Amino acid sequence: GRLLAKIRRGLAVKYLQSGDSGVRLAGRQVRAQIDWDEDAGGRVPLLVVDGREITWDDLGEMLMTFEGFQFKLEIRDPSEEF
Repeated sequence: GRLLAKIRRGLAVKYLQSGDSGVRLAGRQVRAQIDWDEDAGGRVPLLVVDGREITWDDLGEMLMTFEGFQFKLEIRDPSEEF
């Protein structure tokens, strides 16, 4: 029961939204899974956000909305509760 509740909470939050100019961040927070990017030969990771594959270049473009801001990158074990 607790596992199902955790999965539902995770799926309920959306970090990306689609608009006329493409995909963008829905807010000031994003959570992603780090995955293997075959196109980059493992040189850089591929990010999976809301079930969508996002490259580092894609993420960089989305972050330009926040030019001048600071950010915090935190890497967590998948078993840790958010």
